[in-house]
Amino acid sequence: MDIVIIDGLSFALPLFIMAIGGIYCEKSGVTMLAVEGLQGFGAFIGAFVAVAIAGNFVGDSPAPFYIAMVMAAVGGSLFALIHAMLCLKFKANQVISGVVVNILAMALTAYLTKLFNRVVFGATSDKFVLTVSSRITIPGISKIPVLGAVFTNLYPFELVIVVVAFVAWFVMYKTRFGMHLRACGDNPHAVDAAGRQVGQIRLAAIMICGALSGLGGICFAYSISANFSSSIYVGYGYLAIAALIFGNWRILPTLGACLLFGFARSGGYRLVQVLQMPSSYQDLVMILPYVLTLLLLVFFSKQNGAPRALGVIYDKGAR
Repeated sequence: MDIVIIDGLSFALPLFIMAIGGIYCEKSGVTMLAVEGLQGFGAFIGAFVAVAIAGNFVGDSPAPFYIAMVMAAVGGSLFALIHAMLCLKFKANQVISGVVVNILAMALTAYLTKLFNRVVFGATSDKFVLTVSSRITIPGISKIPVLGAVFTNLYPFELVIVVVAFVAWFVMYKTRFGMHLRACGDNPHAVDAAGRQVGQIRLAAIMICGALSGLGGICFAYSISANFSSSIYVGYGYLAIAALIFGNWRILPTLGACLLFGFARSGGYRLVQVLQMPSSYQDLVMILPYVLTLLLLVFFSKQNGAPRALGVIYDKGAR
């Protein structure tokens, strides 16, 4: 049971922070299907920086890991400017723009990974190999049956994600910026009439989404494969979008959806091990979160209430 909780959290929390980014963007009225590409590009930037600076630190220093997280967030936010430019400046179809960003990220990172390995590191490789992230256990509370597993063998990024998620929740629901952002998704003309720039608020929301998606991407790179390669594009971004839809564009219910997906994945792996099934069944287990997504959306999608102006191109002159 403990291993299911430990592995489930390490998968659910990066997914959750990516979903929060999607919530920020879609609450502002901009459809965000580019989470997959943003997490991949952010992870690429973070992994490249981590490998480049690793030689400057001694032993198992955690500094490259934390620097990689910061740079992944920066890389994701900058790459999100492509989506912002297409949607806000050129008023392109937001769904198509998201798909374009995803395809561009996959192709660009695959090419640049090989190029940087050859030119910068003198290696012929299609991946950036990262050090294995250390884990921490919180003394005392980790001894509590069942609940203690939440505080056992934690990746450092899990604690970072909890803090960032709380800050994101506070900004969304307890600040004037968050109020204006949510209003942009429901009635952008009212925001404009109040003297606020709808375009600027949506730009900020898109960049926040890019930063949080990049953060989630580098966390997946460290926890699942300990490297960055094109294998990071396996649908985690789309799973995050499904989680926020199932969570009705609210942060706390979205956390519940991410936990459900995470425990379904880790529980499936554990079931394969307990039943001593062939290792090939582990690949089959990987589809469990996606199957669960389909079932949840089939039964609950009609009850969801998306922001009223979601996907609607803002025209200041239209009323």
